[in-house]
Amino acid sequence: MALKKRVENKLNAQINAEAWSAYLYLSMSNYLAAEGLNGFATWMRVQYEEETFHLMHMIDYVNERGGRVLLQPIAEVPTVWDNLLHVFEDTLKHEEQVSELINECMDVAIEERDHATQSFLKFYVDEQVEEEATVSDLLNNIKMTGSNGNGVFFLDKECATRTFTAPIV
Repeated sequence: MALKKRVENKLNAQINAEAWSAYLYLSMSNYLAAEGLNGFATWMRVQYEEETFHLMHMIDYVNERGGRVLLQPIAEVPTVWDNLLHVFEDTLKHEEQVSELINECMDVAIEERDHATQSFLKFYVDEQVEEEATVSDLLNNIKMTGSNGNGVFFLDKECATRTFTAPIV
């Protein structure tokens, strides 16, 4: 069965949001690299890779369901932040916003009785719980370091070890 138009439109909006998210994290990665925080830059680069995976996963789903993907322009993203703390405060706000968008997609799928899309979106609902928790923990660790260069140094080294592994969906 083909996607209902409301579901298709909502997923297309989410595809655009995922592309914007990828671009935001790439911008954050470049900002952090310019600040000499290469481990945090790596962490954000992995976020970029995750968002790119989500983008392609959603595109593939719409196509598999007989829908039409309509790519829209990506709005400009920030390129400069006040400091490391500000980057991760913005990251948490962004992940909370993405959670809302995913929930809105799920609401439409429920209203349209589209069980396949509900099943597809469950991965993203669960993913957002994990994303918010991970960013919140890292943000709390950054806050604990304050202006302690040693603390930031160790967090930066820890973030440098992060790698992207495509999830099995």
